[in-house]
Amino acid sequence: MEAIKKRLPFSLALAALTAILLAVAVLSLRLGSAHLSWSAFFGGLFHQKGFETETLILYAVRLPRLTAAVLAGAGLSVSGVLLQSVTGNDLASPGIIGVSSGAGFMVILCLSFFPAAFVFVPAAAFAGAFGTTLLILTAANKIGGGKQTFILAGIAFTAILNAAISFLSLLDTDVLTAYNYFSVGGLSGVQTKSLIVPGAVIFVCIGLCLCLARRINLLCLGDGLASSLGVRVRLLRTVCLILASASAGAVVSFAGLLGFVGLVIPHIARRLFGMNTKRLLAAAPILGAVLVLLGDLLGRVALAPTEIPVGIVMSAIGAPFFFGLLLKKSGGNYA
Repeated sequence: MEAIKKRLPFSLALAALTAILLAVAVLSLRLGSAHLSWSAFFGGLFHQKGFETETLILYAVRLPRLTAAVLAGAGLSVSGVLLQSVTGNDLASPGIIGVSSGAGFMVILCLSFFPAAFVFVPAAAFAGAFGTTLLILTAANKIGGGKQTFILAGIAFTAILNAAISFLSLLDTDVLTAYNYFSVGGLSGVQTKSLIVPGAVIFVCIGLCLCLARRINLLCLGDGLASSLGVRVRLLRTVCLILASASAGAVVSFAGLLGFVGLVIPHIARRLFGMNTKRLLAAAPILGAVLVLLGDLLGRVALAPTEIPVGIVMSAIGAPFFFGLLLKKSGGNYA
């Protein structure tokens, strides 16, 4: 890892990472429950006569799914980098800021009282994720105490919302069945038109984060030193947390509660590219996209034609990683 950081220029490393992403994307388009030969793949890709079925598979099913996987990996990874940077907590992830619990609560609320309005579930998920984070921010700022207060407030709100989710799920087993599909996290059946708004939100968040990268670097040095260097610490932390929430909430709106990506990718990015926030924010979205694409591909081909939701695959990857972090930090301070 150290050799990569010392000997390989960052631009070259980023280009190599992009090449890996493109290679995985090609495999994701070609492989699945219906494997396409190379001739059938290129015939469908370029709309050649006689390959109408392959064209339909590629452009109506696999390309939207590929796009969703890339956006999900990028959005959650950037959210994780921001959270771990501004809270100083290596175990921080989108779930800690109320994204999962807030989105889950609004989805099950929507399914319980408006069962016919299933089309509004993505909007409800985003509203719940983003709104909960704003509530946690407001409560933390009222209480004071800095970044640790935000983490504790997030844990408290998450517990309350999870209790509400459990209560609502007991009232209607049909709602619980529909909610379970959302809570697992998956990309099956996603459509291109449903990705336009979330994709725009994710790209805007990434762009704004890159603009703030230098100040975030200063914030990582500590609140006192950052403040002495002219950084408005509370304002910057609040903006970063809002951007992290918006990015993760956008992903939740089309991919459900896809876990561990925001936890795992920032650590991998730091091992490969060091601690510079601008580099992390540039590399993490690509790394996240590769991971989610690989997870989705594995879920589609491992037991084909049966599909394993990508959320389950990510949990299988992320849970041992999380356990490893806990062992590494045993006796340390998590907040």
